[in-house]
Amino acid sequence: MKPLSQIKATLWIIVSLLLAGAGCYSTAPGPYTAVNGEVVVSGPPPPPLQEAVVASPGPGYVWIGGSWGWGGNRWNWERGHWAKPPHPGATWAPHRYYNRDGRHVWVRGGWR
Repeated sequence: MKPLSQIKATLWIIVSLLLAGAGCYSTAPGPYTAVNGEVVVSGPPPPPLQEAVVASPGPGYVWIGGSWGWGGNRWNWERGHWAKPPHPGATWAPHRYYNRDGRHVWVRGGWR
């Protein structure tokens, strides 16, 4: 059986390597950067597409209009659809896009 000090030293090395490796993941710079839920993208979204609002599938559904979403390296149109709120009182907050200090910023929408 190994002495306790040797076991502690081995555990310390393993934990140190795991912690060091956790912060070392790297990717090549892409056209966007995510910070605090905001995504700095390469440019503004295209103009919104026109969609017809189809009949509701039933009571309690909310229409979520189509909008441009950022898909990692390009804008993708997310079609409008009916959805039930996940809990009473929930409201849909659409995706947001704005220009801040010359940077194009997109924030994903969702239920609030």
